Amino acid sequence: MKLKNLLLPVALCASISFSAQAQNREVKAAAGDAYIEKQGSYTPDFKIDGTNKRVRNVILLIGDGMGHGAVNAAMYANGGELTMTNLRTFGLVRTQSADNFTTDSAASGTAYATGQKTNNGYLGVNTAKERIPNIPEILAPLGYACGVLSTDDLNGATPAAFFAHQPARGMKEEIWADLPASSLTFASAGTQNAYETRPLATQEAIRGRYTVVYDPKDPAVAGSERLLYLPETVTLDRGDYLPATTEMAIEYLSARSKKGFFLMVEGARIDKSEHSNDFPGTVKEALDFDKAVEAAIRFAERDGHTLVVISADHETGATILSKAEPENGYALGIFASKGHSPMMVPLFAYGPRSREFSGTQENSDVANKILAILGGKK
Repeated sequence: MKLKNLLLPVALCASISFSAQAQNREVKAAAGDAYIEKQGSYTPDFKIDGTNKRVRNVILLIGDGMGHGAVNAAMYANGGELTMTNLRTFGLVRTQSADNFTTDSAASGTAYATGQKTNNGYLGVNTAKERIPNIPEILAPLGYACGVLSTDDLNGATPAAFFAHQPARGMKEEIWADLPASSLTFASAGTQNAYETRPLATQEAIRGRYTVVYDPKDPAVAGSERLLYLPETVTLDRGDYLPATTEMAIEYLSARSKKGFFLMVEGARIDKSEHSNDFPGTVKEALDFDKAVEAAIRFAERDGHTLVVISADHETGATILSKAEPENGYALGIFASKGHSPMMVPLFAYGPRSREFSGTQENSDVANKILAILGGKK
């Protein structure tokens, strides 16, 4: 019996095992299915796509753990469409770190943030643990406003890679303490509680540099020069936090620099769902991420001088789409792992200079291309 238009994904807790004869060991796989209500997608007009028009703004969206399996599952469950898959520029990204064929989020986040590969676990430092300048630190002195946004806590590896410099991603207190000296104009991630449980000295230092709000409608937002917006939650009950705050960040940064802006947006919980082999959660989080992609694409289309790049820091779960019924909002998937995999991840791009991101590239190449386009280096 087929179920249609259920608002909540339904989990299928099935377990499959198969023999990997080449390695003479058994691999455990987990399967799950999801029924979703179609959310639609957006297709821009492509008038500016691939042109050589001047780029003033870059929006980099990173789906944590979002490999081909997650993209396919979300697309087919959503009736065969996503905003990101409606785009015309497509590429692949290799994600290996400096010391491991399978990267973690810290090393890949650092590559995306700095244009240099480093060891797993390192944030904003090279293999010798020396500080590497990140995109905001390079662009802010040139007059760009820079921001980060994530459904992880602010000390999560990906957002932290764009402002922190620490030899271990688990150094939570040191990562938060790096924020006041950062080059960010806007930051939003988890959470009010995460901030209020930091040492008082760290809280005071952050408030000395940023206007801190817990509500995007706080009157203090309008008159602030630098903003830290900390929602109550970034977990499953966050509502439309990611797409809504993407719009908020774009508006905020646009108003604070005539030169232009750089914004990194992370959908962090695709990865978290894949780590627990939660297929409905993976689909739901990928669809939520695509809403943020839509917000960025709609702005880029209106603005005419904004480049949007969408990719992932790595693949998680060795996620495979096994079956789908797009007309019924149904998809069945299989996970071969609960960890990261070394597989290449997809990249989509839209806007002026988008074609420069087609083909196969390293994660560090993405950062260097962005910097070259905005005049940061290379």
